[in-house]
Amino acid sequence: MIRVILCDDHALIRRGIRDTLSDASDIEVVGEAGDYGELRELLRRLGADPCDVLVLDISMPGRSGLDVLHVLKDEAAPIRTLIVSMYPEDQYAIRALRAGAFGYVNKGGDPAVLVQAVRTVAQGRKYVTPEIAQMLVESLTAPVTEQAHQKLSDRELQTLVMIASGKRLSDIAEELMLSPKTVSVYRARVLEKLGLANNSELTVYAIRNGLVAS
Repeated sequence: MIRVILCDDHALIRRGIRDTLSDASDIEVVGEAGDYGELRELLRRLGADPCDVLVLDISMPGRSGLDVLHVLKDEAAPIRTLIVSMYPEDQYAIRALRAGAFGYVNKGGDPAVLVQAVRTVAQGRKYVTPEIAQMLVESLTAPVTEQAHQKLSDRELQTLVMIASGKRLSDIAEELMLSPKTVSVYRARVLEKLGLANNSELTVYAIRNGLVAS
């Protein structure tokens, strides 16, 4: 039996994922968490071998899924993580894989893909969609011409996407459990690194580069 922990801040999303996985006879959801704090407590309670696969969302209050990946990697935790996110593969998949994820699946995809991804990751193998595989090939064969936003930190990219999606700094601060001043610092860094002047230019940049829907 494949033991799975779910970590997503939306209860309805967790329920949908749990129901999808529970339909598989070889998968059991052994725990759920809504944020990093709850996840840490859950892992502590379940002991040294808490699960076979951690299904983790990218966007969560406080520490993001990418932050969690970095923490698990730094701690050399023996947990295989599958990222399940609403963001398109070209935004976060490569970052997630580099941070230690074993796979990346879009929430809007076929439920059967999620089940297959969990089974693959549980076997200790990487799971990548054909789209991600193509991106990986292109990153190896194409000339080294990094887009400006690829130089942003994980938190800076998250701030960029949220601002471009129309969220106010106060809303971003509340959602990420940061102070407004900290979010303002991230915004300033993004503007500086991308050579932009204001939120309008930032939004146009995000749309042109496919970071948010137009």
